[in-house]
Amino acid sequence: MAMGAADAVPGVSGGTVAFISGVYEQLIESVRSINPGLLLTWRKEGFKAVWQKIDGNFLLTLLAGIISSILLLAHVISYLLEAQPVLLSAFFFGLVSASVLAIYGEITDRSWKTTVALLAGVILMLLVNQLLPTLDTSNPLHIFMAGSIAICAMILPGISGSFLLLIMGVYGDVMHAVKSFELMTMLWFVSGCAAGILGFSQILSWLLHRFHQTTLALLTGVLIGSLSQIWPWRQVVSYKIDSHGRAAPITHDNLLPSVYEQLTGMSSQMVPALILMILGFALVWFFYRQADK
Repeated sequence: MAMGAADAVPGVSGGTVAFISGVYEQLIESVRSINPGLLLTWRKEGFKAVWQKIDGNFLLTLLAGIISSILLLAHVISYLLEAQPVLLSAFFFGLVSASVLAIYGEITDRSWKTTVALLAGVILMLLVNQLLPTLDTSNPLHIFMAGSIAICAMILPGISGSFLLLIMGVYGDVMHAVKSFELMTMLWFVSGCAAGILGFSQILSWLLHRFHQTTLALLTGVLIGSLSQIWPWRQVVSYKIDSHGRAAPITHDNLLPSVYEQLTGMSSQMVPALILMILGFALVWFFYRQADK
């Protein structure tokens, strides 16, 4: 459910939550095992063998939590993004900051390779909003493409699938489809997600097995780069207009709290924001320390 809540927020990654909670590599391996070879396993050994091979109990429980969370929290997250953007961003900034330290602590090989990978991750995240096209949600293939791109980000710590949807100009339409239960839009999007995650999980699993430390460093860099996207005190620089005519902010300038108040005329809410930031950091650090036990 925490992964689903994170995936609903632009700038926050469900993959980060999976990494923090210690289920990340199990998730990748479980998804990777879903391939055409399962049909042969079904014929020879039956459904029980297939279920065990994909770690079905784990995968079904996790997906149930993610889907139910998105359906239940779509309205709440949308409201908080509009009503309390500073406080919500502050809480998630604390979460991701602690995640950076937690994942970096898993890197035991501090060589030039991991340093280069970490810097590459930072640069990749800073450039990501320049690399994606604007999609038209009236075209089913564009919805499919958006789902396949977003789901790859959703299983990567640090890269927010919903933020990529925002950049592609389809976030508002996808959230509207979930809230209004528009079946055709949801079907195309989910189909894209399925295709994307089945393909990308193979690549990610291979990287984690062959270049585990370098991949961790790359993911850490991506997390560091993502911090600029969820800094609480921001001024909108540019928008994209979705197919319903709604303005969706995609580019921001990060500001100091005092400058934010001067430029926007709104309260920085500095004290409650810092409290939530510390709370988010402490929450992740607590779970990370407990994971060792």
